[in-house]
Amino acid sequence: MSFFENTIKQIDQAAEAMKLDEEVKAILSVPKRIVEVNLPVRLKDGKLQIFKGYRVQHNDGAGPYKGGIRYHQNVDIDEIKAMATLMTMKCAAVELPLGGAKGGITFDPHEYDVEDVEEITRKFVQMIEPFIGPEIDVPAPDVNTDSQVMAWIADEFSKLKEKNVTGVVTGKPIPYGGSEGRFDATSKGGIVILDEVIAKLKMKRTDTKVAIQGFGNAGSNAANLLAAEGYKVVAVSDSKGGIHCHHGLDALSTMECKVKKGSVIRCGGHEYQPQEGDACEQISNEELLELDCDVLILAALENQITKDNAAKVKAKVVLELANGPTSAEGDQILNEQEVLVIPDIVANAGGVTVSYFEMVQNKQNYYWEPEEIEQKLKKQMLKAWKNVEKAKDKYECSYRTAAFIVALSRLKDILTVRGIA
Repeated sequence: MSFFENTIKQIDQAAEAMKLDEEVKAILSVPKRIVEVNLPVRLKDGKLQIFKGYRVQHNDGAGPYKGGIRYHQNVDIDEIKAMATLMTMKCAAVELPLGGAKGGITFDPHEYDVEDVEEITRKFVQMIEPFIGPEIDVPAPDVNTDSQVMAWIADEFSKLKEKNVTGVVTGKPIPYGGSEGRFDATSKGGIVILDEVIAKLKMKRTDTKVAIQGFGNAGSNAANLLAAEGYKVVAVSDSKGGIHCHHGLDALSTMECKVKKGSVIRCGGHEYQPQEGDACEQISNEELLELDCDVLILAALENQITKDNAAKVKAKVVLELANGPTSAEGDQILNEQEVLVIPDIVANAGGVTVSYFEMVQNKQNYYWEPEEIEQKLKKQMLKAWKNVEKAKDKYECSYRTAAFIVALSRLKDILTVRGIA
C-alpha cells in the first residue's frame, strides 16, 4: 500500500465510524491542485541539470494552503500527495484557519554546494510563484530545508513581486520576520501531549525510558526537552544507524557529537554518557523500533512501523513526530497490542501551529515574546488533545481514528457552510 493509499484508508476508517457524508469524503480524498515542474539549473561546475519539483495543494476550505517543502532524493508525487492530505487533517485537528499543502524537490542537498542548493531553490520559486503567496499558499521548512532556505524563497518571491513579501513562507530567520519558538515547536507540541498521556497512565518521568528514531531537528530537540523534564532517553538513531545506552545518554552532548562527527553511531563513547563508566552499543534503526522501552518517538520518515514489525514493538506509548510513520496495517497491530499511539496529525502539529503564529505576527508586523508563544502553543495543543480524547470515548475507537474524526468534523462544517459540499 502506498503512502497516499494509506492516508486515504485512515480517512475512510474515520469517515465510516462517524458516518461522514460521502460527498465531503470524496472532496477530501483528492488534492485540489497538483503542480509539477522541471527545473533546469546551471550548477557551479558549469553543468546543466534538470530537477523535478512538486507542490500539491490538497484543500483550502479552512484557509490558505499550508505545508512544508522537503529536499530529498526519494521525493515523489505519491509522498507529496499524502503529506498534503495529512496537512489538511492536521490543521483541522488543531483548529487552525488553514488548509493543507506540501512540496518538494527530488534531490539530496548534501551532495551539492550551498550555492547550487540556493540556485535550485530560487528556480523552484520562479516556477511555482503564481501558486503561492501569503493569502494563497504559505510553505515552511521540512526534511533537509531550514530557515536559510525559507529566506531564499521569501527573497526570490519578493523580487518577482517587486515588493517585500516575507509572509510568503514561515520558519524564516528571526531578523527576517521569523517567529520565536519555531525551531523546536514540533517537539514541544508533541511533548505537551506526551506529558498528559504519561500523567494519565500514572508513569513517573524519571522511570520512563524513551527511544527516538530520527535525530534531526524534531528528534534532537525532543531528546533535549525530555531530558530536561527528567525522562531517560536511552536510544537515538539517524539515517546511518543508532546507539542504545541502557543507563541513558546525554542528549545535548550526543547532538553536539552528531554535528561534529556526522552520525550518532560515532557518539557511543563514555564522554557522551551521564554516568561515568557507562557505554553504548550500536544498533540499527530497525532494532531501535523493537527496543524494550516505555516511549517510542518516531521522528524520521514515513512507513517505519508496518505489518512486518509492528508486533515486535514493545513500547507502551508511540509518539509520532514524523508524518505518516505508521502504516494502516501496522497501526491495527499496535491497537491490538494496546499500544497507545499519539497520532501524527496531532502529535507533530506544534510546528504548523507556531507557523500560524508567525503568519499572524507577519500580518501585524508585531512580534511576540517566547513565553507568550509557548503559552499559546501549550493551550492549543492541550485543547486539540482533549477533543481527540472526547471523540475516542464517543466513538470507542483508536486515538488515530479519533484525531481524524475531529479533523473531518471541522472540515465537514466548513465545507457545508460554504456551500462546497
